[in-house]
Amino acid sequence: MGRFSKNRWLAHTPTKGENWHYLDDHLESVAKLAAQFASKFHSQDYGRIAGLLHDVGKAGQEFRTYLEYCYQNPEKKIRGPDHSSVGAILAAQHYWEGLAFIVAGHHAGLPKPSDLSQRLQVKQRDPDVQKILAAAKMVITLPKSPAPPPITSPLQCDLFLRMLFSSLVDADYLDTEKHFNPLQSQLRSQKYHIGEMFAALEQKLAQFSGKDQTPVNKARHEILQYCLEAASLEPGFFRLTVPTGGGKTLSGLAFALKHACIYNRQRIIVAIPYTSIIDQTAQVYGEIFGQERLVEHHSAINLIDEEQDFVNLQWSRLAAENWDAPLIVTTTVQLFESLFAHRPAACRKLHNLVESIIFLDEVQTLPSGLLEPILEVLEQLVDSYGVSVIFSTATQPALTEAESPFMKAVRGHVREIVPSPGGYFQALNRVTYELPLEKWSWEKVAAETLTEPQCLVIVNTKSDALALLKHLADAEVFHLSTLLCTAHRRKVLQAIKRRLAAGKPCLVVATQVVESGVDLDFPVVFRAIGPLDRIVQAAGRCNREGKLKQGKVVVFVPAEGKMPPGDYQSGTDLTAAILKNSQINLNTPELYTSYFQRVYQAVETDKQGINKLREQLNFPKVDRKFRMIEDDTVPLVVHYPRDNSPAGLLLSRIKNMDCSQFGEVRQLYRLLQPYLINVRQCLLGEYQQQGLIQELPLGLWEWLGDYHEVWGLWDKTLDPEKLVV
Repeated sequence: MGRFSKNRWLAHTPTKGENWHYLDDHLESVAKLAAQFASKFHSQDYGRIAGLLHDVGKAGQEFRTYLEYCYQNPEKKIRGPDHSSVGAILAAQHYWEGLAFIVAGHHAGLPKPSDLSQRLQVKQRDPDVQKILAAAKMVITLPKSPAPPPITSPLQCDLFLRMLFSSLVDADYLDTEKHFNPLQSQLRSQKYHIGEMFAALEQKLAQFSGKDQTPVNKARHEILQYCLEAASLEPGFFRLTVPTGGGKTLSGLAFALKHACIYNRQRIIVAIPYTSIIDQTAQVYGEIFGQERLVEHHSAINLIDEEQDFVNLQWSRLAAENWDAPLIVTTTVQLFESLFAHRPAACRKLHNLVESIIFLDEVQTLPSGLLEPILEVLEQLVDSYGVSVIFSTATQPALTEAESPFMKAVRGHVREIVPSPGGYFQALNRVTYELPLEKWSWEKVAAETLTEPQCLVIVNTKSDALALLKHLADAEVFHLSTLLCTAHRRKVLQAIKRRLAAGKPCLVVATQVVESGVDLDFPVVFRAIGPLDRIVQAAGRCNREGKLKQGKVVVFVPAEGKMPPGDYQSGTDLTAAILKNSQINLNTPELYTSYFQRVYQAVETDKQGINKLREQLNFPKVDRKFRMIEDDTVPLVVHYPRDNSPAGLLLSRIKNMDCSQFGEVRQLYRLLQPYLINVRQCLLGEYQQQGLIQELPLGLWEWLGDYHEVWGLWDKTLDPEKLVV
């Protein structure tokens, strides 16, 4: 066994080089890193104390015996002695009691106050804990108590503790990684600068912006110039109100990069509602900056890329763990569920939001039932953590207190990046709307679409999409929905774009997955009636490049159609009432603010009582209750394509592994991402009884039922709405 000094306590078992990780070294290193991270929000003293205290409970013979056993029996996984309570007791006795949450939860997650209080009371009466407390005070010198943290409300306390927790757990992860895997730790040292990226974007934009004087490209160039001019404004809240097809993907990034250069910001987080948009956005950014400067962090990321340098690929994966990269492309789900999480892995990245720029694309898709806690946290990030936030969309929701005085909305001033954006909505008006009054059967919808050489039909539900596909059974038709895995959707999108570019017939039936940010350009779009913003987003797929004098958007009412419940249904009802006015102008941005005012007034904007739970510091319950997607889901592996699917090879490797190869199994799981579909957890038992699925390691399930080359995942006995989220 590797030798160690009997006079020093241990933090971790040795590496292959027989180097034990001594506790005093670990505590000092973590304290230094945590202080560095917390210094970004002027709390370095608390970061240092948390780092010194977090593992001090390992100063005892019981933990040394445990580590020796682990070293001698690496194949056996046993739970170690509690080592966080000692540091939590010291934090509560000598410092601000909030530190006890941080230290006590650095492995298991931030606790709720009653559980923490009970735990510390019990531990303080334990004679063994008293011995470790005495030993712990010999390992570290307790610093003087710093000034109280700058907190004036319970909600500020909630976010401050999360930021401090993030600083500690990331420091702990990084120092532990440095001990066990120094080569991996070195990969993290790659740094890329915002200034270089802005220069690369300017060079790219100079190649085409302002060169082509078509109305669409002229408007895009003017919007870009406004974005560059507004970048010098003081950090805070901004709006980028640009009609669909107005070039906000690059113009918004130009604003963010220049703003970051001026105000010395190191990170831009682009948060997007759908993975279908992320694929396209990340591809555009990657072509400009190189994939090595970009981190994609979402459930559909594919890490198999033979073109990408191995070191850069590894760095991208490591950076995704804590977002230590200049440009992050992620989902709004990943961003906000991390901000309201209580587990270390999810919270680890939060301190890297400090002094960042958060670009919220298609901001109108934020769930209305969670708006108040989301906006409250964003306001704190702007006011106390040096963040700039951009609300970007063609259909701006009513998120300021002046617009929505009936809810807790943004109190600060939200500045328009593009002044008087209404003029661009008129200039970029490339479609006419037709609003048939009678209800259409699927047979009627099919007949109407078949008269158009190229058209896109967007319906409200997956079951509606399949119903229409059955009426188009004899036609060559494409299908896009969440019934298709990511790899399948990518292939279908490529085929659609090729046919459109070649002027060939192209009929597509889709759900809302194509409505935001997917770069498709059809002469005709049929849209089943839905919420007003969804209709306008659908219109963004029509005559997108302005090649026609006018495209055509037909809004129809399906006679047999289904409707997602809740906000979607109420938004559709409100839209139906608005569209009865034959004089309505859908190219007026003020219309959408007014629409969202009425939507938000009719719903609870903190439906789960998240802010009240945050005031109580009930971190675990906040985590359980804050769900951007309400149904719990589990990943299901599908075999696509049906013959020679890469998923089959990956699964065969996973099935032949044991628990000792956990790390390799996790890597294979990442490689499976493009072949996963999320299904509702509550229905797993039903699928299992019918022999449609089988369980795999790491909480994965394999789909044994049919996977159709057009429809995707399906079973004739199951409702597709229940089948897939």
